[in-house]
Amino acid sequence: MKTEVGSQNTEARNSNLGVAELVGEYNKTSNKRLTIALAGNPNAGKTTLFNVLTGLKQKVANYPGVTVERKEGVWRLDDKTARLIDLPGLYSLDVTSLDEQIASDVLTGKLTGIGKPDAVVAVVDSTNLERNLYLVTQLLEFKIPVVIALTMGDAAEKQSLVIDSRKLSKLLQIPVIAINAKQRQGISELSEAVSRAATEYNVPRLPWTNDGDSIETDEDIHLSLSEDVAANKRIFARYNFISEVYQESVNQEQTFERNVSDKVDSVLTHKFFGLVILVAILLLVFQTIFSWANLPMDLLDQGFGMLGDFVKTSLPEGILNDLLVDGIITGVGGVIIFLPQILLLFLFLSILEDTGYMARAAFLLDKLMSRVGLHGKAFLPLLSSFACAIPGIMATRTIENPKDRLATILIAPFMSCSARLPVYTLMIGAFFTGQTVFGFLSIGALLMLAMYALGIFVAIIVAFILKRTILKSPPPPFVMELPPYRLPNLRTVLQNMFTRAGLFLKRAGTVILAISIILWALTYFPRDAGSDAGNQAQTEIAVNAGQGAEAGDENVKESVHLQNSYAGQLGHLIEPVIEPLGFDWKIGVALVASFAAREVVVSTLSIIYNVGKDENEESETLISAIRDAKKDDGSPVWSPLTALTLMVFFVLAMQCISTVAVVRRETNSWTWTLFMIGYMTGLAYLAAFLTYQGGRLLGF
Repeated sequence: MKTEVGSQNTEARNSNLGVAELVGEYNKTSNKRLTIALAGNPNAGKTTLFNVLTGLKQKVANYPGVTVERKEGVWRLDDKTARLIDLPGLYSLDVTSLDEQIASDVLTGKLTGIGKPDAVVAVVDSTNLERNLYLVTQLLEFKIPVVIALTMGDAAEKQSLVIDSRKLSKLLQIPVIAINAKQRQGISELSEAVSRAATEYNVPRLPWTNDGDSIETDEDIHLSLSEDVAANKRIFARYNFISEVYQESVNQEQTFERNVSDKVDSVLTHKFFGLVILVAILLLVFQTIFSWANLPMDLLDQGFGMLGDFVKTSLPEGILNDLLVDGIITGVGGVIIFLPQILLLFLFLSILEDTGYMARAAFLLDKLMSRVGLHGKAFLPLLSSFACAIPGIMATRTIENPKDRLATILIAPFMSCSARLPVYTLMIGAFFTGQTVFGFLSIGALLMLAMYALGIFVAIIVAFILKRTILKSPPPPFVMELPPYRLPNLRTVLQNMFTRAGLFLKRAGTVILAISIILWALTYFPRDAGSDAGNQAQTEIAVNAGQGAEAGDENVKESVHLQNSYAGQLGHLIEPVIEPLGFDWKIGVALVASFAAREVVVSTLSIIYNVGKDENEESETLISAIRDAKKDDGSPVWSPLTALTLMVFFVLAMQCISTVAVVRRETNSWTWTLFMIGYMTGLAYLAAFLTYQGGRLLGF
């Protein structure tokens, strides 16, 4: 009798009764905790099943020595608990990628601290059974008990697919359990089958190996044929076996009607309308991220400000007070305010992925991206980086090929993130406000657009060069399954969102905290704040500039402290290097301080020009101070050309410790992280040099 996959009825339950017959007499029961591996093709429902089986008892880490993530959790199996390891999504175990190598090493017990699994749950998509069975047949060769979890039964019904799970189980000689993870149907049967298979197991006889007798044995093959021919013969036998199993266990009613998914795809993957819809969806997503994130970001900013004020007033003045307030709270708080954007981004990423639309978007853009050597999946991380490079870089995890992923990470910071806007706003406000071209085009708006375009252009050139030199690899064939459209699983979406947020806070936070303290120390020490005469002279300047004596005195103290700090000394040290860019030592101090975060350049300039660190990029006082700043010879420090040069530098320079920390986390390599800092800084310097010196030659 045949059963439709996904229907939780008596037949589906009865199909699991052959487990005891299949597992045989071999008993390897032990007191050790069971280890179960979860394997399956991408989009087969593996993540949903993993979340259902483990609930909140899961953690994310990296496999030893690589950047591939390892998700594992605790699964309650009858009267015992098991360690459940979620292997990367795989189409095969032919070891042609890092994910396949990791999965193979896990199954053979080669990875330290993991151990060979006691059983494998193979998650199989009912709507793509024949293709999914290839991975199953490979899993059987590892001599580990395998239990199939048949998913997507409701989708199979809509396609008029009828799968005889009892016959499928008999032909494969392993348990086959029809499940619906979202509704928790079949979960208890799956737990029972896995528990028994892990402790009572008989190795199936595989017709394409020497365990069977349907073809020649390996010894016979090697006596008469070369190794390549032998391998090809085994592959051929494997496909024949899969085809026979599929034909005998699956029945599909003949229909010529296009299903709903095909009809929707005819629009969403259309070469013109598909792109229009994609742009509209992305605009909606990022507009929502910007608008929804504003309130929680402001609240976080205010919260850290209140925390800083509380600590400042609760502790006596001194180094500990300054370290906690200006170093730790300000430094870490300046990073955590990006958390709402990260949460929202991964919320939408999970929804788009779970609905099946992400695969369509990558398919649409692959041709365009491949022209510069990037994968189609690179478009969303790069687009995300316009909001913030941190979530953009984290989003590269959807790119399977390590070199494609690394290339995307290395160019993502070129996208003009929101942290650059204060720099652009300040420079445009000081030197280009109110100016137009042709009487109606704002120069400020054109410059803003030009900065964004410059970042995109340089990213394309760098990607083109990287993919043809140090990251050279054959163009990856764009093989991507277009999964059926589904309603997103709310639990999976929320779990993915909060897992990513936790990783950001836990992993990147440690590096960010350390660098924040280092940068604070550079601007804090030494504390010999200069002569009283110098302080008095500076105070008079501040008072004459329209500030009160008390405010002027406080601002001068901050300015003198900064000038005499190690950061100030470093500004003097690098002045000969940045002088060809039109920058003096004060701008050099701002460049050094802005490594913490690009927008810090505004508050640093406010301090060094004695207008108070709380001024923002729209402050008329700060703008006036920049316009009126003079060198020792009386010539102006700033000019429109200097402002433009600084903007160009900030477009291309790597001025963000948060991004550096995340790159280190995602690449698992200081070499690539330092390479990114080095080449971006070099490009920024070269572009700024050409801008300034070229402008001078043209008479600007």
